[in-house]
Amino acid sequence: MDLIIVESPSKAKTISRYLKGEYQVDASGGHIRDLPQKQLGVATDKNYEPRYVNSPGKEAIIKRLSDEAARAGRVYLATDPDREGEAISWHLQTVLGLPKEGKNRIEFNEISPKAVRRALETPRTIDYNLVDAQQARRVLDRLVGYKLSPLLNDKIGNGLSAGRVQSVALRLVVEREREIAAFKPEEYWTITAELQDKGKKFSPFRAALEKYKGKKCKIGSKDAADAALAALAAGEYIVSAVKRSVTRSHAPAPFTTSTLQQDASNKLGMTAPETMLMAQHLYEGIDIDGVGHVAFVTYIRTDSTRVSSDAQAAAHEYIKAAYGEEYLPAKPNFYASKKGAQDAHEAIRPIDLSRTPESVRKLLDKKHYNVYKLIYERFIASQMAEALYDSMQVEIANGDYGLKASGKALKFAGYTAVWQDSKQDEEEGKGLLPPVSEGDALDCKGVKPEQKFTKPPVRYTDASLVKAMEDKGIGRPSTYATIISVLNKRKYVEKEGKYMKPTEVAYRITDMLVKYFPDVMDVGFTADMESKLDEIEDGGKDWRSVIAAFYPPFERQLRFAKTDGDEMTDVKCAKCGSPMVRKTGKYGTYLACSNYPACSNIVSEGETEVSDTPCPKCGAMMVVKSGRYGKFLACPNYPSCKSTLPYGEKQSEAVFEGVCPVCGKPTRKLRTRTGKFYYGCSGYPACEFRSWDEPTGEKCPKCGGALVKTARGNVKCSNKECGYRVSSKKPPEQP
Repeated sequence: MDLIIVESPSKAKTISRYLKGEYQVDASGGHIRDLPQKQLGVATDKNYEPRYVNSPGKEAIIKRLSDEAARAGRVYLATDPDREGEAISWHLQTVLGLPKEGKNRIEFNEISPKAVRRALETPRTIDYNLVDAQQARRVLDRLVGYKLSPLLNDKIGNGLSAGRVQSVALRLVVEREREIAAFKPEEYWTITAELQDKGKKFSPFRAALEKYKGKKCKIGSKDAADAALAALAAGEYIVSAVKRSVTRSHAPAPFTTSTLQQDASNKLGMTAPETMLMAQHLYEGIDIDGVGHVAFVTYIRTDSTRVSSDAQAAAHEYIKAAYGEEYLPAKPNFYASKKGAQDAHEAIRPIDLSRTPESVRKLLDKKHYNVYKLIYERFIASQMAEALYDSMQVEIANGDYGLKASGKALKFAGYTAVWQDSKQDEEEGKGLLPPVSEGDALDCKGVKPEQKFTKPPVRYTDASLVKAMEDKGIGRPSTYATIISVLNKRKYVEKEGKYMKPTEVAYRITDMLVKYFPDVMDVGFTADMESKLDEIEDGGKDWRSVIAAFYPPFERQLRFAKTDGDEMTDVKCAKCGSPMVRKTGKYGTYLACSNYPACSNIVSEGETEVSDTPCPKCGAMMVVKSGRYGKFLACPNYPSCKSTLPYGEKQSEAVFEGVCPVCGKPTRKLRTRTGKFYYGCSGYPACEFRSWDEPTGEKCPKCGGALVKTARGNVKCSNKECGYRVSSKKPPEQP
């Protein structure tokens, strides 16, 4: 039996159900091979060769897939139809030992019986241009993330991360907040007159002051507003122009990844990561009681608005039956994708139009249903006729001032029978104006002046940040939700309602990265890198050359960022004698050996007093430290050497009490960091004897252990299991 490998178990269940047991279908669980987790994994000195390893925890999956592939007549790799999916297939091909030029790759834009069987009829080889584009992105992101994140942790705080795209998105949020903080509101006034025809045959309507002496005017103070009000009260309102027309509103394009996230945020209040999770389930398939796994929508990571001819024909049939032929456009609707779009896939749409939102409402939970309904209705609307409005504009003159009123009423619903947004609701709410004519005099029923102030820019929401990233070319549709998720997870932003507010650490991260890495943090640079990745995918650029052009300047900036502000001191390193360098880190200033990496000695500036006492164990000059019992001497080679001595006591001035039972030399009375005394051989490190009690220099006649003197003057064996003891008041007991 032939084997089909996909990424997710849910997708595997859906395809298996559609193919009715004719093929074995299994899932890899995403990537089975990647760069190592705790190492850079990129040989910057060997043409940026990536080092891939089998993903941790995937051993059992790899073994199972290898066994299945060995038994299968043929293996098909059916991962998602994008760069990431192509790379997953490539890794599977490599690990499973499939032929490099074998035609084992299949792809489909939707998980339906027809699409899957059509793909099985036209397998192809791995597209190595797609793989190289993904490799370039992966290596770029690894180099930036693994090099910048330690710098942030050293300079600012633990647990911080930087990313090639993530950090640029964070910069947008921070700069928006600074714009808000720096914003100074400006006063302005609006003046609205309520007018009516002289005969009072029609309802009153409102007109807003717009012009003064034929030019647009802005009233910026109460004095100016009062002057306008006085002039209007003294004059007469005369209709100077009337314009009637039929305006058209074209249907919106079907969803791309970006517009789906924006509308789900605006209409459903869902975050971008939440929206993509629901959409992913709808794409891969959801278990329906009594039916099994069913896929509802086409591939959900796309920047294209293109729709297949089959899907368009199906939509026209549905619209004709459900709404009438007049709701079909004279010519089929086509939509141009945005500049820079990869256009590799169709727009997001439902797979089967007979599966209406209402028919599946009881089969899906609320969130899946809401996202499906959004996708379904947007697609149907995109294929419908324009909405028509009767529109009317009236201009009114009063002396040197000009006012304007506009109205709008729906004439033919068109696509709005299915889809409406808040802007349309607002426009339709205006209604038509009364049928006044040029030259008509109007009565004024009242004039309303209103003081207002300009408002600062609005903080980003999930929807507006996604739109900003798309407009500026930051990242790709598949990355938007992940970027927003990281910003929230790392607590670089916090939510106030639906709005993003940067946290304190976000300012520090952004300022430091902008200072030292202006290219990486530049929106234009990031967008240009996306274009280069597209060129790699198209086969026009070598992926390693893109990395080679980026990394050397980046590494120079990194070296400068690490050492900027360092100051050479006259303090000598306690380990090797080299001068110490004053550095600034997250906890303030500290001293580090200038002989790094040969010597990695680091001490805080408050702990740099070097004593003239050598360590009794390794010979290094001991340094002065402070503990809960005061100052003490400690070996600078901690933790490899943990020797300590009492403070202010040279080795020649040490207290000698007791005799070592091992070598016969005097023992020294020493104190631990907690203040507790113990005895150690003065012959250390040649002799490492230690005891909590003063040794007598003799050995136990019973077991051979060391005899020690207790605080009460008794003599006992240091071996607790022995029990030998001599009281100072009794004769020695016989062994």
